[in-house]
Amino acid sequence: MAGLSASDDLSPRAFTRRLNRVYGAYVLGLLLFIAALAGLEALGMSRRWIGAIFLLSTVLLYAGIGVLCRTSDADEYYVAGRRVPAAYNGMATAADWMSAASFISLAGTMYLQGYAGLAFIMGWTGGYCLVALLLAPYLRSFGQYTIPDFLGARYGSHGPRLMGVLAAILCSFTYVVAQIYAIGLIASHLVGVGFEIGVFLGLGGILVCSFLGGMRAVTWTQVAQYIVLVVAFLVPVFWLSVKQTGVPLPQLAYGQQLQKVTERENALRADPRELEVIALYKVRAEEYAAKLKDIPAALARDQESARQRVQQLRAEDAPLARIQAAEKALLALPRDAETARRMWSQAKAAAEARAQPLGGLPAHGTAYAGDPKGTAAQQREFDDSRRNFLALVFCLTIGTAALPHLLMRSYTTPSVRQARQSVTWSLFFILLLYLSAPALAVMVKFEVFNVLVGTPFDQLPGWIANWAKVDAGLLSVSDINQDGVLQLGEIRIGSDMVVLATPEIAGLPFVVSGMVAAGALAAALSTADGLLLTISNALSHDVYFKVIDASASNSRRVTTSKMLLLVVALSAAAVAAQKPADIVFLVSAAFSIAGSALFSALVLGVFWKRATATGAVAGMVAGLSVTLYYMIRNEAWMRDIFHVVVPVDLWLGIQPISAGVFGVAASLVVTIVVSLLTPGRSSASEAFLERIRSPRVPQ
Repeated sequence: MAGLSASDDLSPRAFTRRLNRVYGAYVLGLLLFIAALAGLEALGMSRRWIGAIFLLSTVLLYAGIGVLCRTSDADEYYVAGRRVPAAYNGMATAADWMSAASFISLAGTMYLQGYAGLAFIMGWTGGYCLVALLLAPYLRSFGQYTIPDFLGARYGSHGPRLMGVLAAILCSFTYVVAQIYAIGLIASHLVGVGFEIGVFLGLGGILVCSFLGGMRAVTWTQVAQYIVLVVAFLVPVFWLSVKQTGVPLPQLAYGQQLQKVTERENALRADPRELEVIALYKVRAEEYAAKLKDIPAALARDQESARQRVQQLRAEDAPLARIQAAEKALLALPRDAETARRMWSQAKAAAEARAQPLGGLPAHGTAYAGDPKGTAAQQREFDDSRRNFLALVFCLTIGTAALPHLLMRSYTTPSVRQARQSVTWSLFFILLLYLSAPALAVMVKFEVFNVLVGTPFDQLPGWIANWAKVDAGLLSVSDINQDGVLQLGEIRIGSDMVVLATPEIAGLPFVVSGMVAAGALAAALSTADGLLLTISNALSHDVYFKVIDASASNSRRVTTSKMLLLVVALSAAAVAAQKPADIVFLVSAAFSIAGSALFSALVLGVFWKRATATGAVAGMVAGLSVTLYYMIRNEAWMRDIFHVVVPVDLWLGIQPISAGVFGVAASLVVTIVVSLLTPGRSSASEAFLERIRSPRVPQ
């Protein structure tokens, strides 16, 4: 990797050849490393040691690249010297893009949601077409450092620039919290440390890379990370495909396995033991509903009953373990009526969800819920399901085309032509994973339905207990009907653990589990690097340099960016340690924020000369306000944070994960209307648009 830090004297072709040699050697070394660990596992090395080696080696590798690529030059720090070849920039962009949401949660979301999960693939992939057509070439023609910088130059005002900074911080911070949360999850799984400790272990690797070398270090680290994550993702799904079907290409076996899963779903719906579990969950939901009718009285009864149980066990001189369990149950009771209301409402909703066929999972091959030809209620459910699917695709598509950390990649290529080519390469590298994720979801579901379900509780595999210790929200099992055998309705699997647990579910060697975790770590670290750099660069370049101190030297600007990056990273880690929400929601929220705040200002700024600074600011404020209001009003955990006690008020039945559909519309309308009502374009804006659109820009 040392060759990456000394390339100023090389021609573009010579530099590309050097990159080919460096990363060719890296791939060979990676394969030898995995083979060596597989051999050590066969010789008896413990899982904890293998996990620790994977964790430490990957973090040290990425930190090492950061040290080798350290720089204080502004062009190198902000845009990697603008000499990253298209194919390598595409690989780095793919790593930047395939965050923990793509690697960890995408297949898990499709496991839980079935067809509806395809909205993420369609939206995220479709957004790249908009990037290539509408923004990438023009951003490269602009040729500066940040997205707020583009807005400030296009509209000739600090207003759009500062609103761009605010939007970039909000969406990027939300996004990076999800990545750091994933890092804590991975570290705790690999080496058994506490979640919070895992968060700060991974944070060290992020900081060394992005803190020292900026975009130059991040770029070459992300190329290395992409290689790790794509190998780690493809090996288990290919292995599962061979195990289940004998076909080495899971994409070809996908349809065959989906049909088998559908047949198994039909059998489980009619299974008497599954129906018994459903009935018991309905009873539990009714009990919570009864408690919620008179919360103070119900809480008093529960507390008195728990105290009497402890006293009775002590009087009977019961075994210490039983007494401690009773005391623990007493301490776990809500302390006040408001806490009881929140806890019991959540428990009631969870019981109602589990009191459904297939443990609340939808039929995997059914496009939408409900029935367009059924009862009025079924027709409404079908319409809501379809409307939410399309709204989510829309939000993810528009959000992709407005995410600052992805658009910044347009600045790092040598020319406009290579900026376009870079997007094409990004799509190719992303599709290697995205075409495999649906197959992985189906094959894991086949394993769970046919191997895990029906297993006696005393014979359950060890990975179930291990994952339950990491976080009960990721995996929980309970023998509801007391028959000693696991039913589908008695196991709850979270989307954030499906991919990480795939090797164990499939019965593969632990070295494969370690490799998958290393791939997930690479995905989370690569995206976190880009996001932290986006936030710190926006603050240092667009606020400090452009607004506060225009005479600041390059070295001072870079130093300021590094200090701000440290502050932002620690703040994000502190928030992530609180486990605010699942990874997919946090990431999707970032897309809604980015799309509603930035898309209209960027695209209209390129293609509509009449767009004004006042219109852009008004549109950005309107879009961002509508999106945040809808999320805070309707997302449960956000209502708790902001102490909003209101009934759910969904507009057109759209879920808060797709809040951006309203924000983008508001932003577009307000930008156009206000622009038409304010003074027209300036000569400076005319010159700016002429420059970035000019065919004479070097290709």
